Amino acid sequence: MSDQKPAANLTAEQRRVTQERGTEAPFTGKYYAHKDNGMYLCVVCGEALFESKTKYESGSGWPSFWAPVGGDAVATERDASHGMVREEVHCANCGAHLGHVFADGPKPSGLRYCINSASLDFEAGDGE
Repeated sequence: MSDQKPAANLTAEQRRVTQERGTEAPFTGKYYAHKDNGMYLCVVCGEALFESKTKYESGSGWPSFWAPVGGDAVATERDASHGMVREEVHCANCGAHLGHVFADGPKPSGLRYCINSASLDFEAGDGE
């Protein structure tokens, strides 16, 4: 995509997470305890992914959201790595790896989008 940051402009951690499907250590990410209102964006292409109003404390150690910003903002695919079966979440626009989604989240969706801080940028605003 023409608006994507070249891999050289990503930090080593951002590149490892978004391009190599890595995971940051729990409780270490920049947005784990972040509480400001606004929009969480894909660090690679800048697309809006999650609104702050859907962020919640899951206790998992990663930023957690109960829904993406829109039905087509993220995509999922089966991930059978590391001896378990999970649903991997990636940016629908550029394919950057974001994290995983689990069916143990709060209402109204019942989902927990467990997202790596390294895959996100943040734009302050009203979060609406």
